Amino acid sequence: MSPISVRPAIERLDPYSPGLSIAEIQQKYGLTQVIKLASNENPLGASPLVLEAIRRHAAYAFRYPQGGNPRLVKALAELHGIDQSRIVAGNGSDEIIDLLIRLFAEPGKHSVVCFEPCFSIYPIQSRISGVEVRRCPLNIARNDFSFDFEALLNLVDDKTRLVFITTPDNPSGYCPPRQAVKTLAGRLAEAAPCCLLVVDEAYIDFADDEAAFSLLASRDLPENAVFLRTFSKSYALAGLRLGYGILPHSAAECFWRARLPFSVNILAEEAGLASLADTAFRKATLAAVREGRQVLGRGLAEMHCQVWPSAANFLLFQLPPKGIPAKTCFEALLEKGIIIRRLESYDLPEHLRVSVGNARENAAFLAAMRDILGGPPSGARPGAEFRSQ
Repeated sequence: MSPISVRPAIERLDPYSPGLSIAEIQQKYGLTQVIKLASNENPLGASPLVLEAIRRHAAYAFRYPQGGNPRLVKALAELHGIDQSRIVAGNGSDEIIDLLIRLFAEPGKHSVVCFEPCFSIYPIQSRISGVEVRRCPLNIARNDFSFDFEALLNLVDDKTRLVFITTPDNPSGYCPPRQAVKTLAGRLAEAAPCCLLVVDEAYIDFADDEAAFSLLASRDLPENAVFLRTFSKSYALAGLRLGYGILPHSAAECFWRARLPFSVNILAEEAGLASLADTAFRKATLAAVREGRQVLGRGLAEMHCQVWPSAANFLLFQLPPKGIPAKTCFEALLEKGIIIRRLESYDLPEHLRVSVGNARENAAFLAAMRDILGGPPSGARPGAEFRSQ
């Protein structure tokens, strides 16, 4: 029997690295309760309207969903004030990212451009598709993780088909001003008329002023731009996998031709519709995240950690200089039943990322950090400052 042959590009591929699960930490450390602040999930859990919708429609699990998800598409069009023909839905925004690459970039011929580090699905799915990936470093040397759009544009040529940016970015929480993104779209249209700018706005609604950062929120949509949104974060549907995109009309038409049928399952669609209807839950989510972000930021700053300004539902931080390594702190938190995120996969081994939890979870995390670092009790340094972006 001959050995199975896999494409060399797949053998060399580094897979997506998810955060640790609650179950594996419970089993490893013999814990009954674990707090997970690693995957940027909704701190309030699921919406009551969503849970009711899932119960009500569970009996229809044997049915296929309606092709094209027209009710969801209509609701999203009304939400954003956009023509329905521009909206596409997917099995998480990951599916839309993957399909955009396969639709517009030919293997061995075209390139995709993104920052480094960035959401790893962009380079992973590009390499799976046999498409060249060109990476532009973030402004880490300036220690602000900002975007150098000039350097990014220098990587673009007539073979480039997609340029990805994440606003706010993961893992830093940095978000460029809206006008800077619009200017980038305009310059990209001149430099590479066949190229699309993909603006991934998975975390944009956690910004203190969404309209100041989002072209989509301000309904200022360049013709060469794609906007991605997800139901995983503020709508609390991470486990059901639902995302959507606003594409140019011709690109949206091609998407629906190529998308696998029924990739958005019937329960995900019903949950999505229910979450859009539950405006009170979403308002409470945004308030909890914005308040919790301040609490975590101030608490970490009191312990002499460096905390980066964030417009997302997580914070990037470094431990005090000459203190314990990030890995040691991460493992000590695990022993206390608290999961945050190490960032080795982002090539940031001495940085950590913590998701904003609910008030109880945030307090437990900060108490554990004080215990590990030997820091002052809460409020001991009222002058410590943290600001959201």
